[in-house]
Amino acid sequence: MSEDGHTRLKRLHMRSMRRGTKEMDILLMRFAEAHLAGLSAKELDLYEALLEENDQDLYIWISGQDHAPEKFRGIISRILESSAPKSAAF
Repeated sequence: MSEDGHTRLKRLHMRSMRRGTKEMDILLMRFAEAHLAGLSAKELDLYEALLEENDQDLYIWISGQDHAPEKFRGIISRILESSAPKSAAF
């Protein structure tokens, strides 16, 4: 039985929120809320593969302490953009 698109988005959103470390929960939840629905099937596959990685590696990659594997660099850049504080408009 295959999963429909709506169910997949809900599952990935939940996996983004329930990582195990609060830092990763926050970063990935923000990304998921802002971007999951707009990702292509290929991008969702990549994001799902990223979610398979452990939190310690993800945090090291996202925090810039080490380079992420090449295949994840684009999606990690998007996650960082989602988590960046918005500057106040004056």
